Amino acid sequence: MHIAVLTGAGISTSAGIPDFRGPDGVWTKHPEQMNVYDIDAFLSDKEQREYSWRWQKESPVWGAQPGTAHKALAKLEQAGMLDLLATQNFDGLHEKAGNSDEVIVNLHGTIATSHCMKCHARYDTAPIMDKLDTEPDPHCRRQLPYRGNMPCNGIIKTDVVYFGEALPDRAMERSMRKVSRADEFWVIGSTLEVFPAASLVPVAAQAGVPITIMNMGRTQYDRLATRLIHDDIAEALPALVDETIARYGDTASGASDKTINKEA
Repeated sequence: MHIAVLTGAGISTSAGIPDFRGPDGVWTKHPEQMNVYDIDAFLSDKEQREYSWRWQKESPVWGAQPGTAHKALAKLEQAGMLDLLATQNFDGLHEKAGNSDEVIVNLHGTIATSHCMKCHARYDTAPIMDKLDTEPDPHCRRQLPYRGNMPCNGIIKTDVVYFGEALPDRAMERSMRKVSRADEFWVIGSTLEVFPAASLVPVAAQAGVPITIMNMGRTQYDRLATRLIHDDIAEALPALVDETIARYGDTASGASDKTINKEA
């Protein structure tokens, strides 16, 4: 059994992270806060950069811990059944829960790491957050040999995909390939309103892959689902994982006709 999964904000609400676009979402109630993730504002306005960094540090996203639903997907991977965990979330909770880089595709980036917009040096975000009081507008201090070891001084931003930025390289291509070759495709806690991530559902449908949509509200692709679950994700997903492992656990490592000779 080979399962591909797409997760959205709904999987993290039980971990204390409010969603963004739901009826009570952060951006539904406070649309002006979408500017926090506007790349043009971030690059052009020092005050906007400082606000963006401070907002992200004070957001529940930064200090959140994985919930039962995240841990259930780690269990599914440990059982050898999870081929893809594409997520629209940038909270890093799938990594914290124990899922591996081999299956995770962060479609909208991650807050856990950052980079210099000039020289592309990589940073862990935590030390940057720790110094925000003294360095509210973080800049790269990497020494550049070709400039006489002068510091780069480029703007640093988190690896969250801001509005106006492209998705990570090959993220959608890898996800589409895995979804089309899966035995089942699960959508967990996504409103399926944001593209291109939402396009994974018609990709699965066209490939004849059975689709499960687990979300508290309705989505535009419910008609394509073979199974709809509107229960609390924190309880429903662990139950679904346990049921799936119990049913297919003995054959989890065996390749189906659809997944023989799969590419990574």
